[in-house]
Amino acid sequence: MKAAIIVTYLVVVTGIGILARRRAQKGATDFFLAGRSIGPVLLLLTMAATNFSAFTVFGFAGAGYRFGYAYYPIMGFGTGFMALTFLFIGIPVWQAGLRLGAVSPPELIWLRFRNRPLRAAYLLVMIVFTLPYLAIQPMGAGYALEGLLGIPYVWGAVAVTLVVVGYVLLGGMRGVVWTDALQGLLMLGAMAAVFFGLAKALAGFETANARVFSEAPELFSRPGGAAQFTLGIWFSYMVLWFLCDPMFPQLFQRFLAAKSERSLRLTALLYPLVTGVLFFLPVAVGVMGRLIVPGLEGKATDQVLPLAVAKTLPAWMGAIAIGAGLTALMSTMDSQLLTLGSMFSRDVRQLAAPRGHRFVHRRLVVAVLALVGLVLALRPVATILQIATEAFTGLAVLFPVTVAGIYWKRTNPWAGLASILVGEGLVVLYHYKLLPTFGLLPVIPVVLAAGLVLVFGSLVWPARGLEPLAEAPRAAWRWVMIFGIVFALGIDFWNWGRAQLSWLGLPGWVWYHFGLCLLVSVLIGLYFLVQRRQRAV
Repeated sequence: MKAAIIVTYLVVVTGIGILARRRAQKGATDFFLAGRSIGPVLLLLTMAATNFSAFTVFGFAGAGYRFGYAYYPIMGFGTGFMALTFLFIGIPVWQAGLRLGAVSPPELIWLRFRNRPLRAAYLLVMIVFTLPYLAIQPMGAGYALEGLLGIPYVWGAVAVTLVVVGYVLLGGMRGVVWTDALQGLLMLGAMAAVFFGLAKALAGFETANARVFSEAPELFSRPGGAAQFTLGIWFSYMVLWFLCDPMFPQLFQRFLAAKSERSLRLTALLYPLVTGVLFFLPVAVGVMGRLIVPGLEGKATDQVLPLAVAKTLPAWMGAIAIGAGLTALMSTMDSQLLTLGSMFSRDVRQLAAPRGHRFVHRRLVVAVLALVGLVLALRPVATILQIATEAFTGLAVLFPVTVAGIYWKRTNPWAGLASILVGEGLVVLYHYKLLPTFGLLPVIPVVLAAGLVLVFGSLVWPARGLEPLAEAPRAAWRWVMIFGIVFALGIDFWNWGRAQLSWLGLPGWVWYHFGLCLLVSVLIGLYFLVQRRQRAV
């Protein structure tokens, strides 16, 4: 029964790719951006599904198992707060992409600065640090199918990779968006079903929490299990999501694919609510997994969700659990493949071989990239969380030059190039543990150094004859202060060490961060109202 459900799901998403192919038109803009036609609802669903990967389902559950509820706020609120970048990066990027005809993120950087070395560096960073994150997706597929169907890890990873490549090649961005919409809804429903199923099997969620609390109270306080989340690490993760998520090439490209500014506004408004709810579920599953599958360590903790379901729930629930993981990883993998394909077929071609490439080569590039990701996944070197965090830091280095390129007229492209080189050099040094972290994640000193290099170089040698992509909104400093206060509230140091259980057996600070997610959405809505009134004046 489990196998039949999974096979049916894979056939359905392949069928969606076939349907999307019938709507396809010739040209890179249609294949990679769906003709810039993604409306508000589809953009919200595809943006969420794309960002919620195998890392979200398996990595979050593993982190919940290891660290407890301390992992939830930095993901739920931290990622929800990142929705602000949909406004000050996403909207101007959409406007500039429409005006300039950009299809890929490095191409937009080229059209802004007209500097080939900067474009090449920007491109290289996106490729190098997306490939490890791409490898996480077949890793998750292997874990899911092995844990619940007994399929060997390698064959599970291979099977899902083949399906994803198939519907990406058939439908392009349109097929990816349509499957993402289905996968996003299925993922939310599947994760909710797994959460409630495990809670019921353990005599209720509150009872399960009380039992875990009696055995491992550190999972209900901060710094959490293994004393992981000190204040410095907590602050660093909050900043990391804000800096790196909009630099994911698969998310960045969706800014270019939006149909209108309204599409991006609705996504920004609802995104914190979606993350606030969805990100809680796998973390809670990981905590409850302590009672079902005790004794897991290291990389094995990333398998807690399928193992707990297989040990506790009926066969059909096992299929639902597989579905949650597969929808998450496939909705990210397809987008990563498509975006990397766009960069190879446009940016690499224009940098290295301006002539001679035809449309079919875009599909060949997608297939080769999928193979590379699969090979990397066959021998995982660390936990999903460890792989993701390092990849995210490398992408975050691009944040200063991207924001400066959007708003700062004086930005010197050579200073932007220097900032990338310095930032990535520091990433390498931190990888080999050659520099002190000062109690923070490396992303903080790395991006700070990259930003200082960019600002210093642009002040000393300001660019001339180049125009920014957008102007800062009126009274922007007021909104920076307001949202800065909300961000500071997320660093709730006064709750450290508090492990008292409240409603449903959750720590009170978990409910506090649910409230902060809601507050971010309310303030984004208020920002829209103010902007509308200012435009009407």
